[in-house]
Amino acid sequence: MDDDVVVHGLGLKVGLEVHQQLNTKYKLFCSCPTKLEGGAGPRLERYLRPSISELGEVDAAALFEWQRGTKFTYVAPPDSSCLVEADEEPPHALNREALEVGLAVSIALGASIVDEVYVMRKIVIDGSNTTGFQRTALISLGGKVSDEDGDVGILSITIEEDAARRLDEEGSFSLDRLGVPLIEISTAPDIKTPEQAERVAKKIGQLLRLTGKAKRGLGTIRQDLNVSIKGGTKVEVKGVQQLELIPKVVRNEALRQRALLEIREELKRRGVSEIDIINASQPVDLSQVLGGSANKLISSQLSQGGVVIGVRLPMFAGILGREVNPGRRLGTEMADYVKAFAGLGGLFHSDELPKYGITKEEVEKVRDALKLMDADGFVLLVGPRNKALRAAEVIRARAVQCLQGVPKETRGANEDGTTRFLRPQPGSARMYPETDVPPIRITEVELQEAKGLVPADPSMKLKWMLSLGLSEELARTMLDSVRLDLFEELTRKYHPKVPATLIASTIENTVKYIKSKGGELSKITDDVIEEVLKAVYEERVPKDSVPEVLMAVAIEGTPISDAIARYLTISDEQVAQVVKAAVEQADLSDPRRAFNVAMGRAMQALRGRVDGKKVAEAVRREIEERTRKN
Repeated sequence: MDDDVVVHGLGLKVGLEVHQQLNTKYKLFCSCPTKLEGGAGPRLERYLRPSISELGEVDAAALFEWQRGTKFTYVAPPDSSCLVEADEEPPHALNREALEVGLAVSIALGASIVDEVYVMRKIVIDGSNTTGFQRTALISLGGKVSDEDGDVGILSITIEEDAARRLDEEGSFSLDRLGVPLIEISTAPDIKTPEQAERVAKKIGQLLRLTGKAKRGLGTIRQDLNVSIKGGTKVEVKGVQQLELIPKVVRNEALRQRALLEIREELKRRGVSEIDIINASQPVDLSQVLGGSANKLISSQLSQGGVVIGVRLPMFAGILGREVNPGRRLGTEMADYVKAFAGLGGLFHSDELPKYGITKEEVEKVRDALKLMDADGFVLLVGPRNKALRAAEVIRARAVQCLQGVPKETRGANEDGTTRFLRPQPGSARMYPETDVPPIRITEVELQEAKGLVPADPSMKLKWMLSLGLSEELARTMLDSVRLDLFEELTRKYHPKVPATLIASTIENTVKYIKSKGGELSKITDDVIEEVLKAVYEERVPKDSVPEVLMAVAIEGTPISDAIARYLTISDEQVAQVVKAAVEQADLSDPRRAFNVAMGRAMQALRGRVDGKKVAEAVRREIEERTRKN
């Protein structure tokens, strides 16, 4: 049966959390600019630890991160961070410009704005904040997004500080991004299909862009998804950055939960209990059993003093190799857990062996040493003894979870639309009041100022773009574009001398074409796009050369100034010389064929340096003149 048909019958529920960086002048709690500077600057180090909530509880996600014992290193660029980001100075008052955006979006979505804004601390000790918590402020509750499949309610709208920017996987961060204002819009779990999830995310993103206060570029907006199916559990999927990936992630997560529920039912059918798993899964040292293995990981670890630990899983034969997502099996899920909780990367399971240099005879020796029955499965853990023994505990706990169905956890989105385990899901114990930032009472003055930022209906923007000459298709594409405000800015500066159609087509169609040709889109910045269109405005390059200029930048790595110089407009005299030479080689007895031949030769020499229409007119004049003389 088609996956879409299956998903639509699973009782799917999806909630969205849209996080958008705001293009404010200053950060949320200090006067540093909201720009990224790279990794240069003084360095500082921190160990982060969880704190007990007001109810005397410790958040599970914070405890998980603390148990890793990571020492975090922070780079503090001097022009975009200060003592506030280093946690050496109390935060300043909440940024009023960011608050105004939050109020405007709340008004646009019909949300109920709070009377007084209080800042809260949300415990996060994964290294993304020097303080060990993230500051967040609730702005409003309620509201809705209209959709063809039914309205989707808004749970809350908050303003919060963005995290430090990760520089590597070893625990190094830059403080340039820490404190950049974010607006977070959380929807109710009213979304019923993968396609609806994408539409609602697109509408929210469009609303934010229409305020003119949304930052642009990779990483400035992300969507988190809360996904569940009937009988499953709400699972949070973090960090979906591409809108078009949302349906795939939702679909795959729904199918993963269905697979886990089927595994639960199969284990119950086989009569497995939690006590059976706990009693059977005691770790056994198999280092001597596999001492002569040709497996490179095993031989390498044993030579370095490591071990091979075996874990018996009763009645798990055929279960560990069951696919839960494309290219991912239950064994893969267990490997994710082992890597996250124990820091161990070496895991093999019975459903994939013999393989990887582990022979059939060695598998039989393992089964004998673990005293396995035919219906049992096993896991091999390879690495330092302390990590391998910790990993054995993780395997036992994850195997027990298989009897419960879908674990409540936070997962990360992969580029192929599948997901991976990140950490346990945080609970209510992670929130407590921020005592260093005074509350702000929302008055009629703040509300009136915010109303000036409320974006107009998208249909009005669409009508304006159509009036500029854009086709309806291009206008709708531009309306959904993350560079909508760039289009508006460039149109104000260079239209009508530079056609609005050229501006829009460059921003959307040309950039997509360059991507399809393998170009590095990070090189096609807003400044690069403006520079080439400004050159068209100043008549230094013809409009036909814009794609070639940008291709040179994205594919060859040519600086934009050099790429423009390559395609500088040539004089009318030079055009006339090239056209004359091209027509001289054409057979004028057939004027139409002569035009095509001469035009092809002329454009071969002039392409990208002169408008094609201008060349065509010159070729036609030259042919007519020669025909008259003959």
